[in-house]
Amino acid sequence: MLRSALLYTALLFGANAAFAGPVDWQAAKDAGLVKLVPAEEPAPVSDIAFTDPEGGTHSLADYKGKVVLLNFWATWCAPCREEMPSLDALQSEMGGEDFEVVAIATGRNAPEKIDRFYAETGLQNLPVLLDPRQQLARAMGVVGLPVTVLIDREGREVARLLGEADWTSEPAKAVIRQLVAD
Repeated sequence: MLRSALLYTALLFGANAAFAGPVDWQAAKDAGLVKLVPAEEPAPVSDIAFTDPEGGTHSLADYKGKVVLLNFWATWCAPCREEMPSLDALQSEMGGEDFEVVAIATGRNAPEKIDRFYAETGLQNLPVLLDPRQQLARAMGVVGLPVTVLIDREGREVARLLGEADWTSEPAKAVIRQLVAD
């Protein structure tokens, strides 16, 4: 119990901009993000385009200069249904000039099913973004859903989490604050 309290305190202090430095990945894992795997060497992310329902084209390069939490999901994915509300809440709380949640529906996700998914899960802060042919997901090595990739301001993958997570948890927000402060 004392060890957990010390790790939680370390995460809080490490997340403060006055104490900015590299992300303490081990503290994040020990505090609850056990599936979070930091990249051995940060690597540039793919520049393959994805779209929105209106036909607009986007790429991850559009977010350069921001820390990005990139999430691949699908309407048929049960763990995605559990995770997406926390991503929506995280975007509401922390999204802005320095950070953004980018959730991309990958694979076959009919527009009406996405609309129903958003309504049923109460999503209000995440735009609908699409990777219908899974080109971006494949280029980024996504083999199951959900997958979340943390991207630094330079557009490099710095960590990945396979499966769902509570992105409103203090360990998750601490990692994001550390990345933003870095």
